[in-house]
Amino acid sequence: MKIEWAKKNMKVLAKIRERFKKEKPLDGLKVGMALHVEAKTAVLVLTLIDAGAEVAITSCNPLSTQDDVADELRSMGINCYARRGMSVKEYYEALEKVAAKKPEIVVDDGADLIFLLHEKKEYAKNVKGASEETTTGVNRLRAMEREGVLTFPVIAVNDALTKFLFDNRYGTGQSTIDGILRATNILIAGKKVVVSGYGWCGRGIAIRARGMGARVVVTEVDEIRALEALMDGFDVMSIDDAAEIGDIFITATGNINVIRKEHFEKMKNGAILANAGHFNVEIDVATLEKISKSKRTLRNNLVEYDLGEKKLYLLADGRLVNLVAAEGHPIEVMDMSFSNQALAVEYIAKNYKELKPKVYRMPEDLDRLVARLKLETLGVKIDKLTEEQIKYLSDWRFGT
Repeated sequence: MKIEWAKKNMKVLAKIRERFKKEKPLDGLKVGMALHVEAKTAVLVLTLIDAGAEVAITSCNPLSTQDDVADELRSMGINCYARRGMSVKEYYEALEKVAAKKPEIVVDDGADLIFLLHEKKEYAKNVKGASEETTTGVNRLRAMEREGVLTFPVIAVNDALTKFLFDNRYGTGQSTIDGILRATNILIAGKKVVVSGYGWCGRGIAIRARGMGARVVVTEVDEIRALEALMDGFDVMSIDDAAEIGDIFITATGNINVIRKEHFEKMKNGAILANAGHFNVEIDVATLEKISKSKRTLRNNLVEYDLGEKKLYLLADGRLVNLVAAEGHPIEVMDMSFSNQALAVEYIAKNYKELKPKVYRMPEDLDRLVARLKLETLGVKIDKLTEEQIKYLSDWRFGT
């Protein structure tokens, strides 16, 4: 069983679940969730239920659901509305079913459920707060806060150090390469891999591609990140220039139309296009469809577009390749991310009366708790500061 295997390898969340079973910190609360419905997510769902919550869940992406996991959740009596391959209309209908349960706490990935609750205000009356899993969602929620339209507090779980330093970097890096390999069965070594975006996800992808023998090019719009990529040993250039030389293109920016018509036209025959961002907007698929003479599916999640003088290959319909073509992040890294989510939900339940409608960072003490528990489950011991060292660090009077 996938869920059973995930449980065995999510040891931090197991410790939290053990406490939740005893304390029931979410007793009687309704939790609405929009996450990628797969085995690791199921373990989080069961953890919240063990804490006393009533859970309703759907997917945060039409193609990321593992149907066998969704079926198993439903067999347990859990309200799960996700199905792989839903149309956009069906996707939003499923979100509305979760919203109609009138959740008191929301766990989101990409913020679509949170936005829906702001539109359907009759469903949002009882919302005490929410937690958000990914960079894209946090960016959108901060825009809502700036415009003064956010109506309840949100914990930016994505911004926890034990989330983005590991999930975004090591999780995205490994799982993106995994998705590309499953969709194509190609050799990475020797190929020029163009990574658009050098945030934590882009860093992870670039590192893993280089580790498999690729010659990696980074494209960026941010001067600091571009300079960092250069000093990390990667070639840095504009996407216009990179389009002419790349064998594999991977977007990880969170922005729209990063790879578009003028880039398709410059690409060489056989170029492969993949997206690692949350939404399917980074590669301009609509334009690729328009300029192509025909298309055909060669393998699962691999579509050939014939532009006449050349052929381009799109993976996973331009959606997040690591979840559509593979199984998402490794279990052990999601152990930390979903431990943060569980603790964030508990924090909201206990502190919502003191929280304003704004985006909050994950409380540092909870972030560090996840790190301590992770080290403990790995059998790793670290040093502690002596009293002398604590005094030295806190006293400005010490000199040479």
